[in-house]
Amino acid sequence: MNKKQQQTEQTKKRIADAARTLFVQKGYKATSIDEIVQATGCSAGNIYYHFKSKEGLILHLLDEWNREWEDNWLAEEARYETAADKLYGMAEHLALDQWSHPLAKAVDEFFNLSDKTSGVEERMHGIVEGYLAFNRQLLQKGVDSGEFAVQDVETAALLLDSLLYGLSQHAKRMTREKALAAYRAGMDAFLYGIAGAAR
Repeated sequence: MNKKQQQTEQTKKRIADAARTLFVQKGYKATSIDEIVQATGCSAGNIYYHFKSKEGLILHLLDEWNREWEDNWLAEEARYETAADKLYGMAEHLALDQWSHPLAKAVDEFFNLSDKTSGVEERMHGIVEGYLAFNRQLLQKGVDSGEFAVQDVETAALLLDSLLYGLSQHAKRMTREKALAAYRAGMDAFLYGIAGAAR
């Protein structure tokens, strides 16, 4: 990397770090580009050059968060022997991260805004597709090992994502312990169903 590229990356990081701090402190909607300009000393044009928009900034931070989460999970995954154990472990890892990550509220606020450009919607769709691919891979390991009897991994991955997303919405208003218990119960229901022997 040459000196100009290095400076460009440093500027981009400085902007992202300042935006992260402001989004955490004030929320996504209440943070303006002008405030990011003031916090970084960069021009608005420089911010738009690197990120195109405030939406591009939060999506960049979400991409960083997702990479960080996946790296942390991959470091932990080997601790779990079975595919079912991996699902429980992944759910716990996700619950703790969503419950405690400083950007969680700002990202949630952003996702719930209705006025998004088609480019932003496309990027968000790509992020969700990444979650589904992660779920498919995890479930396919269980199918391949004979642990899961799933006929349609694609649909199972979608159901798992829907369950995890729903839990993430409810867990925001729970204590840490209740959130962990809810995610565990969700994995129980996903893996073993809710119909009893009376079925």
